[in-house]
Amino acid sequence: MSQFTISGSPHVHGDDSVKKIMYTVVLAMVPAMLVSVYFFGFDAIRVLLVSVISCLFFEWIIQKYLIKGPLTINDGSAVVAGILLAFNIPAGIPWWIVVIGSLVTIGIAKMSFGGLGKNPFNPALVGRVFMLISFPVQMTSWPVARPLFAGGFTDAITGPTALGILKEGVGAGKTIDQILADPAMPSYIDRLAGNMSGSLGEISAIALILGGLFMVWRKVIDWQIPVTIILTVFVVAGVFHLIDPQHYIDPTFHLFTGGLMLGAIYMATDMVSSPMNMNGKIVYAVGIGLITIIIRLWGAYPEGISFAILIMNAFTPLINNSFKPKRFGLVTKK
Repeated sequence: MSQFTISGSPHVHGDDSVKKIMYTVVLAMVPAMLVSVYFFGFDAIRVLLVSVISCLFFEWIIQKYLIKGPLTINDGSAVVAGILLAFNIPAGIPWWIVVIGSLVTIGIAKMSFGGLGKNPFNPALVGRVFMLISFPVQMTSWPVARPLFAGGFTDAITGPTALGILKEGVGAGKTIDQILADPAMPSYIDRLAGNMSGSLGEISAIALILGGLFMVWRKVIDWQIPVTIILTVFVVAGVFHLIDPQHYIDPTFHLFTGGLMLGAIYMATDMVSSPMNMNGKIVYAVGIGLITIIIRLWGAYPEGISFAILIMNAFTPLINNSFKPKRFGLVTKK
């Protein structure tokens, strides 16, 4: 009698499902959403709702009338894409630009490749970069953060981001001490808490880290990718700061400003567009960290995490091929 049961893969089953994973990610993003609403008021709610509803609509209409496959808008992936897209854009951006970004996110970056699990690039980042190139003025008009009880729902003043102040100051030949003394530069506490200009979901490092820890605890993401990205940026920025502290700012500034935490924790860890093997994930994360800090220090843009992740997404198939695990039972000839 046969002692083996032969069946098709997969051979190991778990309790997780796409829907469960996606809504765990949504739950992890709640702290950052609350912070964005606190500092940007109604505009934050407007951008989040328009982005999520548009992503759900475009996925539904493309599947129903173009792909004509089973509807998957209930699996939560379009909701996650919509929130992440909103997190990557300013709170004061016109609603119709958000709709166009949602169409690119879902229609081009996700559904044109066949839907969830088949997209080579992070959909929300594709949408964000498209919007940045197509609408540069609107995408770089940053509302000044105003706490809710200080008029956050009505204030429409715009101002530079911390990275923008740094880039402009360095370009003007100012020293780091002079740049940090700029009244528009947020304090260390403000950078941690989120009381500064920036994209909707990037302003509070504390809220993003809390969500990241929750996802690691729920085993939705591996800690190695975000930690490696952060360490790479810290080490490279730290080396240049030690060499010339009046031209290169201290590395903690890079960690708590811009979209580094958002990108490292929520976007670089996308299980579809990141490598499968752990060694490959480390190479991938180091690449993201290096490209990010290179763009920040010497590039035309003050921020580089979006471009870094998309570039390394393109290398993911090569990384997977280079770090294939050894086949079980494979005998090699000497």
